[in-house]
Amino acid sequence: MHPIIILVVQRLALGILLLFAASILIFAGTTMLPGDVAQQILGQGATPENLANLRAELGLNDPPVSRYFSWLGGVLQGDLGTALTNGRDIADSIGGRLKNTMFLAFWAAVISVPLAIFLGLLAVRYKDKFPDKLISAVTLTTISIPEFMIGYILVYWLAIKLRWFPSVAIMNDSMSLGEKLNAIAIPVMVLTLVVLAHMMRMTRAAILNVMQSAYIETAELKGLRMLTVIRKHAFPNAVAPIVNVVMINMAYLVVGVVVVEVVFAYPGMGQYLVDHVSKRDVPVVQACGLIFAAVYIGLNLIADIVSILTNPRLRHPK
Repeated sequence: MHPIIILVVQRLALGILLLFAASILIFAGTTMLPGDVAQQILGQGATPENLANLRAELGLNDPPVSRYFSWLGGVLQGDLGTALTNGRDIADSIGGRLKNTMFLAFWAAVISVPLAIFLGLLAVRYKDKFPDKLISAVTLTTISIPEFMIGYILVYWLAIKLRWFPSVAIMNDSMSLGEKLNAIAIPVMVLTLVVLAHMMRMTRAAILNVMQSAYIETAELKGLRMLTVIRKHAFPNAVAPIVNVVMINMAYLVVGVVVVEVVFAYPGMGQYLVDHVSKRDVPVVQACGLIFAAVYIGLNLIADIVSILTNPRLRHPK
C-alpha cells in the first residue's frame, strides 16, 4: 500500500480516537459541574419529592458510565437530546446557530487568510526593512489586545462616532446578503485582527526557512527578481506549514468566537452555549462542546492530510 494512504488512514483513525476522548472529557466535565440540575429547573421552592421524581425522570440517578453511553449512542444516531430549560430539540436549536457561526467564520476567513499570506510575502520581500518591521509591530499589537477590548474600540469609532455599522450584530433569515454583511462587519474585523498576526508571522517564518535552500540560491543566481523567487519557488514549498497554521486559526474562528458573539449579541453557537451554561442546561453544553471539538479536530485533521499530500518525499518515494 502507498505510504500516503497508510498515513491518511492513520490520521483519520487518530481523529476518531481524539473525538471519542473529547466526548469522555466533555461528559465528565459537565457531570462534575456544581449545583443540582433538578433544582435549577424546578426552582428553590420545589419539594424534595418533586426533585427526586425529576432526577429519576432525567436519569440523574443512573451510574455515570451508563448515562455516558446512553448519551453517546444518541449522538451517533443524530439525537443530541432535549434542552432541559425549554424542552426543545437541541439539534433543531443548534442548526440555525451553527449556520450563523459558520457564516461569521467564513467571512472572517475570506478576509484574514489572503491578507495574512500577502502581508507575510511582503514582510519576506522587505525582510528587516521598514515594511517588515511595521507589519510585525502592528500585527503583534493587535494580537496582544483582548478581543473584547478590540470590539469595544471598533464599536466606539465605527458604530457610535462614525455610524458606519451597527453596534449589535442582529441577524435573521429575512435579511439580504448585504444587510447580513453590514451587521457582521465589526465582528469580522475583530476576528480578522485576532488571527491575522499568527498566520502572517507563520507565513513569513515558513517562507524564510525555505529561502535558505540551495535551489533558491540557484534561482537568485539566474537573475530572477526577488518577488518572482518568493512567488514561484519559495511559497509553493512552504505550503504545508502555512496550511497548518491557517487551519488552526480557522478552527479558532469557529470554536473561539464565544467572546465576540457575546460582545455583539450575535445569534451563534457561542452565545447559545453561554446562555445555557448560566442555566446549567447540561445536555446543551455537552452538545455544543462536542460540536466545537469535532470542528477543531476535523480542521486540524484536514491540515495534517494536506501536509501529507504536499510532501514530495511521500508522493514520490524512492
